[in-house]
Amino acid sequence: MKILRFNDDRIGILKNETGVVDVSDAISSRKAKGPQRVIEDIIENFRRYRRRFERIAADQQGVPLVSVKLLAPIPRPAKCLAAFVNYLDRPDRSLDTLPNEYFYKAPELVGPEGTVELRDIPAVVVYQPEAELAFVMGKRAKNVSEKDAMKHVFGYVPFFDISARGLSRRTQFVPKGQDTHGPCGPWITTADEIPDPHNLVVKSWVNGQARQNYSTKHMAHKIPDQIAWLTKLIQLGPGDVVATGTYHEGLGPINDGDTLEIEIEKMGRARFLIKGYGPRKDAEWMPGKNQPQPPPGGGMHRV
Repeated sequence: MKILRFNDDRIGILKNETGVVDVSDAISSRKAKGPQRVIEDIIENFRRYRRRFERIAADQQGVPLVSVKLLAPIPRPAKCLAAFVNYLDRPDRSLDTLPNEYFYKAPELVGPEGTVELRDIPAVVVYQPEAELAFVMGKRAKNVSEKDAMKHVFGYVPFFDISARGLSRRTQFVPKGQDTHGPCGPWITTADEIPDPHNLVVKSWVNGQARQNYSTKHMAHKIPDQIAWLTKLIQLGPGDVVATGTYHEGLGPINDGDTLEIEIEKMGRARFLIKGYGPRKDAEWMPGKNQPQPPPGGGMHRV
């Protein structure tokens, strides 16, 4: 099932890939709970809500997807985390050499057609959008084993980690985590529709020109490993979002006036707008570093 937020904070499900069925009235005390708590309620009680949503969808065709304004599928998660470097995208990278590291992203996520704001930070050489698969937690998780980890995943969402290149590793966490730097969408796709999240094609575009095109099969620390490691240190809860990292080949700059798009296989496509402040930043990569190359056997998924 694909669950989305739209218009004046309505809840819908996607029917036949082109229709939006409004299921808002099936959610108990929706207005009193507020946007984030509504999503968490749906996630926590999905078995019950799914039956309600399916009954409504059986009797309605819905309205055309193009006629609604989509919102961020998760408005303000309690935790939004992102893997730092988690893809085997260079010959010198291996599971043994890549630590399982994360940083916090601002929880004010941006929905489709929303605006990413690029602040004028002098030390930033370039802003780059990293297209990533993110997973959404389905229940509280603390000290979860790898064997049981996937039972805690509710679904998945396409996610951009907007990165600030040029800063030292220690000083880039706040710029990487500033508000509007987590655009995501178009909706949450529930886990039952994604039998193998480690075999999906991820694509991105800037101004209609292709940028990234890779497979999640090259993820180093897979999702069970990520959940097991994170829950040793923190408790994750329903609606929390974890972006799993990116394959760095194909990255390029974004600036004021650009449009940014992401598409993940079976999960839909979303577009975002870029508002920049200050002079353009056009470097292709951090000084002194080359673009990563595919690992032996081919890293990029070519279509």
